[in-house]
Amino acid sequence: MSDAQDVIPAIPPNMPQVPPNRFTRWMGRTFLRTFGWKVVGTLPDIPKLVLIVAPHSSNWDGIWGMAAKIAMGFKVRVLGKAQLFWWPLSPLLRKLGVVPVDRSSPQGTVEQAVRMIRESERMWFALTPEGTRKRVEKWKGGFLKIAHQAQVPILMAYFHYPEKTIGIGDVYYPTGDAEVDMAAIRAWYRPWQGKNRGTV
Repeated sequence: MSDAQDVIPAIPPNMPQVPPNRFTRWMGRTFLRTFGWKVVGTLPDIPKLVLIVAPHSSNWDGIWGMAAKIAMGFKVRVLGKAQLFWWPLSPLLRKLGVVPVDRSSPQGTVEQAVRMIRESERMWFALTPEGTRKRVEKWKGGFLKIAHQAQVPILMAYFHYPEKTIGIGDVYYPTGDAEVDMAAIRAWYRPWQGKNRGTV
């Protein structure tokens, strides 16, 4: 087992990636290993998809998630509030894949995300379906709308703090029935436990 494979899975050729940088990827792997975290599962060889991550219950999720992103070198896009894009934070956010949301756009957030995916040759668009770190009874359905309208699958990923694991789970293909899809996805997430709570 190589130094890379003990904390991250194999990288498929069609996954969107940032330009290779052995030093930063080593830093990401070393950070995860130092604190006992690892990434498990199989990354799908799919160029375009919607990536959802849950449970999202702590600011620490962003730290472990960013370390995993750096370690694997994959490129993701997320939407962020336009108010966050001020100097000197703006260049860093853009480098990390954050795209400002144009809330004044008549198209709306879902349509902006769909357009980004459709116009890209390769894109993994990431978001947290809970929409907040607090426990919620209902998940936001935007990720289902984005995946359905962009005609891409959903990759389900999770945090499981008891085992310090970031898991790459199943690829889900939306049926177009939002209630059926949401129920199936929520059921899949039941076993996983975030830092402060699970998903149910």
